[in-house]
Amino acid sequence: MQAPANPNAYKVLVVDDDPDIVELLEYNLRKEGYSVSSAPDGRRALEVAPQFAPDIILLDVMMPHLDGIATCRHLRELPKFKDTYIIFLTARAEEFSEVAAFEAGADDFIAKPIKPRALLSRLAAFVRRDRDPQSVQDTIEINGLKIDRTGFSVYQEGRKITLPKKEFELLAFLAATPHKVFGREELLQNIWGNDVFVLARTVDVHVRKVREKVGDHHIQTIKGVGYKFNTD
Repeated sequence: MQAPANPNAYKVLVVDDDPDIVELLEYNLRKEGYSVSSAPDGRRALEVAPQFAPDIILLDVMMPHLDGIATCRHLRELPKFKDTYIIFLTARAEEFSEVAAFEAGADDFIAKPIKPRALLSRLAAFVRRDRDPQSVQDTIEINGLKIDRTGFSVYQEGRKITLPKKEFELLAFLAATPHKVFGREELLQNIWGNDVFVLARTVDVHVRKVREKVGDHHIQTIKGVGYKFNTD
């Protein structure tokens, strides 16, 4: 990854109660040119975040005082953090933990032990997309929806619908090939990538949330197989 050019370095807030993990992440992030701040728990993160104004938040799930799920939920309730890129870091593999994280507004979910190269690659992809949205194909207009892939926006009959990043990516990916059925594993690989620890249930959660916002009929469930974009 090419380091972000200072003084416009992307800001990363590391929230974890393990000082060794914080030190590891701070070292690797600063080496790549990121501006870094940290907090030892969720309560402190809510104090640091408004002053530091991070572009990216790396958030542990299990922490004292205020856990990561509650912290994420509080952050998403603040307008300035509505679109902040939030990645959960956790050693917990239980499905409920992952589903709760995405329900709270997480963008990604990475398992410990953390591999710095994989994490930096994930952040680099976010930075490239954030800096050069024109590198993404333009728009998809299908079945009453207009999906603006350069502006990460969705419109239905002229009304703008706001979707978090992963929900948008899921909808746009399915709509780009409307006649193809995608299994959960294929969707996970294409949208979340190989470096992120997520379960198949994650796809179901995101499909449900997209349906709540754009309507039930756009994404069709093919029982026992997966999902496709409905053109009917």
